[in-house]
Amino acid sequence: MQKFITPRLIPALLAIAFSGSAAAAGFQLQNQTGSGNGNAFAGAAAAAEDAGTVFFNPAGMSYLARGHNISLSGTVLHRVIDFSNQGSTTVNAGLFPLGTTNGGDAGGTSFLPHGYWVWGVSQQLSIGLGIGPTFGNKTEYDFDFVGRNAGYFAEIAQININPSLSWKINDQVSIGGGINFAHNETHFKQGLAFLGAGATSNHLDVKGDDWAVGYNLGAMFQVAKSTRIGLTYRSELEFDLEGKQKTSVTGFGSPLLANQDISAKLKTPANASLAISHMINDRLELLADYTWTDWSVVDTIQLKNKQTGANLSALSYNFKDSWRVGVGGNYQYNNDLKLRFGIAHDKAPVKSAADRTMTLPDTDRTWLSFGVKYKLSPQASVDVGYTHIFFANGKTERAVDFPAGTTRQVIRGDWDNSVDIVSAQLNYSF
Repeated sequence: MQKFITPRLIPALLAIAFSGSAAAAGFQLQNQTGSGNGNAFAGAAAAAEDAGTVFFNPAGMSYLARGHNISLSGTVLHRVIDFSNQGSTTVNAGLFPLGTTNGGDAGGTSFLPHGYWVWGVSQQLSIGLGIGPTFGNKTEYDFDFVGRNAGYFAEIAQININPSLSWKINDQVSIGGGINFAHNETHFKQGLAFLGAGATSNHLDVKGDDWAVGYNLGAMFQVAKSTRIGLTYRSELEFDLEGKQKTSVTGFGSPLLANQDISAKLKTPANASLAISHMINDRLELLADYTWTDWSVVDTIQLKNKQTGANLSALSYNFKDSWRVGVGGNYQYNNDLKLRFGIAHDKAPVKSAADRTMTLPDTDRTWLSFGVKYKLSPQASVDVGYTHIFFANGKTERAVDFPAGTTRQVIRGDWDNSVDIVSAQLNYSF
């Protein structure tokens, strides 16, 4: 909680982590398929190569073979979050002590599973289902982290269930749509060492969860035999989180620190993508996309007492809308082997160093990806992809206030972050 009783109280109360790790800007999980990982997900809304199109563009189901198409993928992400203290300050080391270390590597290794099924019912109609995590991030510093009073642990699990259908209007136009049933669980911890030097083990622990319902729409246009354009939109989701606040503090009269039931509203942003697939010749396919994400809906999150509705604390992210651009391609080396490559750039939604939280130290990032697809039989194939993500340098000047409007600490520092991603996917049709 980055500011106590003010919009920076909980610097990552909903720092939006999954039991995986965010691989796209903000806390979005771009890694929805193993095949797309080899292209840095460039042009994913126009690719329509396997059942993973349920997520990226449901209209693409019309381009799959009639009958049943199944894609099962697993992605391993290894994230490094290396903080370096650069002159963090406190007004009184006795009453408001800072932590003593850089907190260790706050990243880690995690696993993301996804599953997709498409049934081509007829030449016009296809139905599908996708299940997997869509937003998330996990960050955990050691408790002696210098910035623990601005948050030292955040984790979320947001799982999406996405039934979909598509309709092929004619040889040039297909449309599709789906409903998204999403469950979000958020868990956050913050140090409370500002209660005095003798209370350096005190902390606040907040957890909440909820279901939300949204939708996604897509269209594909076969503008030429060799060129396909995809257009998609995925709606915002709003969660009315409910849960509990627990504290290790005893004998401190403020209701803000009491054990109690809590509620909070959390939004995950809408996004829209324009993508293209173009066959240069029989072997080489080029892919590209531009994606916009409405991150500005993630502004201030207010924590409330569930019974009384009284404000307890709030978190200011002050995000701005962001964009992503990707280019990539596939090369059909022979009848069985396809080679993939891609590069993408994600703009971070963080406006300034003062807005960058401990548990979501996001910066602009660049993807470099490679992959292969191997045909096992006429019905089965496997995809393997690797991505390394390079992050721009990220700085923070995050204030910790107690009481409201009175800054007691300022956490100053920067991060050296990176992500490595390995994915594998099995595709089967019958």
